[in-house]
Amino acid sequence: MLRLFWIVLGMLAIALGVLGIFLPLLPTTVFLLLAAFCFARSSPRLHDWLVGHPRLGPPITNWREYRAISQRAKLLAISTMAGVLAASVILGLGAWLVTLQALVLSAVAVFILTRPSPPVG
Repeated sequence: MLRLFWIVLGMLAIALGVLGIFLPLLPTTVFLLLAAFCFARSSPRLHDWLVGHPRLGPPITNWREYRAISQRAKLLAISTMAGVLAASVILGLGAWLVTLQALVLSAVAVFILTRPSPPVG
């Protein structure tokens, strides 16, 4: 029963991670890391598939081995956060909401930018 729970949670995390590739507010890598965690507890086959996947696996491996985020992922994340903040200002959201959003996004940006980049090749 517990094994099924971890598999279902892992599949849900993969679905959210893949959606995060296309939707700017969903963090892809976080969900992929959660999926790897779930599959490590439930299915070695699914875990190996995810970590070995040519598109989904590298961010997981970079984080596990180096606690690193690629330059491309950093650029995409920071650009997306700036775009979301700009959209909030353009849409005329309340000043308190934009300020709160700016504070949270700034903290996330600092975290992202202070992570090392993985070694090349």
